[in-house]
Amino acid sequence: MSGALAAGGAIAALFASTFSPNIIAPTPTFEDAPTDKMVIDVVTVNGSGCPLGTAAVAVSPDNTAFTVTYSDYLAQVGVGAKPTDFRKNCQLNLAVRVPQGFTYAIAGVTYRGYAYLAEGATATQKAHYYFQGQEETNEGVHRFEGPFDDNWQASDVTEIGALVWAPCGEIRNFNVNTELRVGGGTSDTSRTTSFITMDSADGAVNTTYRLAWKECPTDDGSDA
Repeated sequence: MSGALAAGGAIAALFASTFSPNIIAPTPTFEDAPTDKMVIDVVTVNGSGCPLGTAAVAVSPDNTAFTVTYSDYLAQVGVGAKPTDFRKNCQLNLAVRVPQGFTYAIAGVTYRGYAYLAEGATATQKAHYYFQGQEETNEGVHRFEGPFDDNWQASDVTEIGALVWAPCGEIRNFNVNTELRVGGGTSDTSRTTSFITMDSADGAVNTTYRLAWKECPTDDGSDA
């Protein structure tokens, strides 16, 4: 395992074509964020990682981000784990209503949690997010190796030129699909337990989706 991860970070391995591996793209500016409030409602929640009532969404006051909070999202192998516990997932379908005349894109996502991995065990966190009616193209994959016993944080950053914007003048739900997976590897799963969570000691770690905004074209075809 790299020293950076063992020191308490998480290294993002970004494999989708819309992400640049090992390159941190410039952070988009949010000067054009609308002052009117955007509204996000959870339409459906499905998955073993987010039982009913354990996932919530909140929008930042300045419209530059929204957070998804999980309180019961844990994958594990070894002592005390069920055979199906090695993989947990959560699928959220969000109805996003933005101020009139604006559209938005997901500029970056930050995930946080805690992991305990015995020597030889591994864990993977995956995420897909896309607008209704579009192909599921944006993917972030983050891997961890034991021994590891710490909080973790991982980020996906989209280059400004590769931002995928919500269609102007249309209501498109936003889909968020995440997965946690643990593998026993060469660890002794008869004597150890390895796990990864997307929740903290206080039971509420936020996954933050950072937004970029722009004004939609006017009716006459010119930019607003």
